[in-house]
Formats: sequence, C-alpha cells, structure tokens
Amino acid sequence: MDIISPTPLLKIVEIQGRGRSLVSTQPLKPGQIILKDTPLLLYPASSSKTNTFCSNCYKLIIQSPIPCPECIFSFFCTSNCHSISLSSSHTPFVCQSLTHFIKNLSFNSNLLLDQQVQVFYLISAYNLALINPSSFRVLLSLQGDSSFVSENDVYLLHSVVSTICPSSTNLGEFRLSKELTGALLAKDKVNAFGLMEPFVCARERGVRAYGIYPMASFFNHDCLPNACRFEYVDSDVSSGSNNTDMIVRVIHDVDEGREICLSYFPVNFKYSERQQRLKEDYGFSCSCDRCVVEANWSDQEDDDAMDNEGEEIEEEEEDEAMEEDEVIGNGEVEERDQDFPHAYFFIRYMCNKENCWGTLAPLPPSDATPSTIMECNVCGNLSKSDEL
Repeated sequence: MDIISPTPLLKIVEIQGRGRSLVSTQPLKPGQIILKDTPLLLYPASSSKTNTFCSNCYKLIIQSPIPCPECIFSFFCTSNCHSISLSSSHTPFVCQSLTHFIKNLSFNSNLLLDQQVQVFYLISAYNLALINPSSFRVLLSLQGDSSFVSENDVYLLHSVVSTICPSSTNLGEFRLSKELTGALLAKDKVNAFGLMEPFVCARERGVRAYGIYPMASFFNHDCLPNACRFEYVDSDVSSGSNNTDMIVRVIHDVDEGREICLSYFPVNFKYSERQQRLKEDYGFSCSCDRCVVEANWSDQEDDDAMDNEGEEIEEEEEDEAMEEDEVIGNGEVEERDQDFPHAYFFIRYMCNKENCWGTLAPLPPSDATPSTIMECNVCGNLSKSDEL
C-alpha cells in the first residue's frame, strides 16, 4: 500500500516483512540524486571533542574555536554560527541542560559513554519539542519499538534528564515523562545516522555527531545496496542547502518499482560481523541475496572468495571477454558463478584506497548522460569508471 511520496523519485510503501520502505517511482540512472534530506536534529557523538567540531553546524573548526559564554561545553566555528544556534541547536534550554550535566558528571559516573551520548540526544529532542513541535511530531512518527530499549536504560536516562533540564521547562503540548523518554530512545536506536569525521588513512574514522533524518530513516538495509549516502559537512554549500544535509545517489541503473536500499555499514564486513551488528544495533537478521549465499561460509572462506572471485573478474575485464553492459544487464555474473554472484559489486563499486572501504557512485549525470567519474562516499576520492 502506498503511503506518501517524499520526492518525485521515491515513494514510501509497506513491504511485508520489511515495514515501511522507499521504492523508485521511475527508472533511475547511475549517480542520480534521489534524496536531499535535512536532519530533524543533531547531537554530539562525544563530550571530548566539543572544541574540535562546531556545536551548531558540526564543521571541523579550523581557526580558534569560539566558546559559548554561558556554558563550558559548546564551541562554534564562527560568531555567526553561535548566533544562529541561539534559536535552534543551542537555545537557553540546551545550554543550561548541558551545563548542569557536565558540572554533575561526577555524580553520573555510572553512565557509560554511549549513555552519555543518549543524554545529548534527549536534550536535543526535548529542545526540538520546544522550538518546533511539528518537527517533534515527525520524530515521534518514525519507526522504533520501545520494547527494543532496556527499561533500566529508560529509567536511568530519564532520571538524569529530569535532573539536568531547567525546572521551569514548559514543553507545551508535550510533557517530559518516562514514557516519552522511552519512545524517543526507541526512535534514536534505529534511525540515527552518524556524521563522520574527515577520512584519515592511518586511523579509524570516528563519528563527530549523530543526526535523525525524516525521509532517509525509511531506507532499509541491504548488504549489496543500490544507493549510498554522501555527506559534505566540511564543504561550503549553495544557498538553500545545509552542510549537514544527507545526499543519496543511486549506484547503478534501478528499475521503476524497485526498493532503494543503503548499507548501514561498510560493505566489506564479513557475514558474521554484519549479522551481529544488525541484530545488536537494529534488532533484525539480514536475509538479502548476499547473506543467503554467505550464510554457510566461514570467515576464512569469505576472505578467500572475495579475493579469488575478484581476481577472476579483473582478469576477464582485462581480456575484454565481457562488455560491461552485458555483465550488469543480463546477469551473466550470476550464471557464471552461483557461489559468489556479487563479486562484481566489490570490483566495480568499492573504493580500493587503503583502509577506506567506501562505496563508489557516479557523479550526478548531466543532460541525462551518466557520468564516468566515480566518487567514494568515505574518502571522497574521484576516479574514472574505466580505470576500476
């Protein structure tokens, strides 16, 4: 059953066993932008790097950070960003709540780091209820099962938030309650996207902030996605856009009526790693085509298959034994090697830069002609498709 059309290119439908999902309303070309989504709210991923990234736009602070004059927690990249934040991300409610939390952190020493981040989320969510009730209602409408959140966590985090939030807080039509806190935590659990730190080859890439996006939250997972998301947090953006907007582009041709899926993590994860991550973080097991194939492999077989099949396909491409459109169009990869039908994906659409493991998608097409330049959604590297 169709529910709503978030953009002319996508619609939300109910798919049995997968819940609300996004499907294409027309044939999509490689690199085509199918969604540009602005977050409902953002919140920091750590209390230790608040002077590294702006507390409003989350850009990397290049020059001396500008501290909030009222609290010891928040820093900004420019005075203009601080001024904007006073009516949005860093209102007096947020400022006072963060101040109370940081000052009394020693009393909350039993909080795990993840729970501290959840406190930041709850402050941001209740602030949204204050400044934009309609957006807060959208947040509450997103998928999220309260039973998936520990009752102990709900009780503990609500106690903390009730203590640190200003006693005079009036949420209008909403009320700061344990039930609402539990519902909010459930939404965060399955809908938050990480805004990543800049890619550095020599170290693991961290998360600078988390955001909840109203439309992107409907993308389901697939271990071989047909779309990927791009973020340009540290880039200058054109008028009418935000640097924290999520840009989603399709990787290859997609037929009308096909579900559009993202991978919730790098596609090089092994089967056991993927299943554990999905179960712990999102509460489901994956049964996509790739997982069905890999279900009985050991991790060593997984590595060997990726290496061996990748080498075979590289050799075939070098010999020009098969044209690209034949490989994609008629499924000969699947017919030729039923043990590893997705080998082509890793050769074609996974970045080969050291320690990156990002997904490649063509740049947006111009004049309906697909671009031959591929962009990595992790390191940002650009390469010609015929060089892959």
